[in-house]
Amino acid sequence: MDLSAKMALIIGMFSLTTMINLLFGYLRNRTRKFSVNWFLCIHLPIPLIFVARTFSHLGYTYIPLFVMAALTGQILGGKMEF
Repeated sequence: MDLSAKMALIIGMFSLTTMINLLFGYLRNRTRKFSVNWFLCIHLPIPLIFVARTFSHLGYTYIPLFVMAALTGQILGGKMEF
């Protein structure tokens, strides 16, 4: 895989991770703190992102980047107002 294709894949995975966590961050902010639903809103995106990263054949070295994307999505999703 050439560098431009790998960078496009990394940017796409970063965006996907952020968008998934935007939704769950929004839902987390609307639930009672430390409830089961609150816990699920934090932890349910993890297997989805794991599967996406596995199918994209990205190595373990990119996990910190995706953790940062997940945290960004959770924080920004919690601040969204509709």
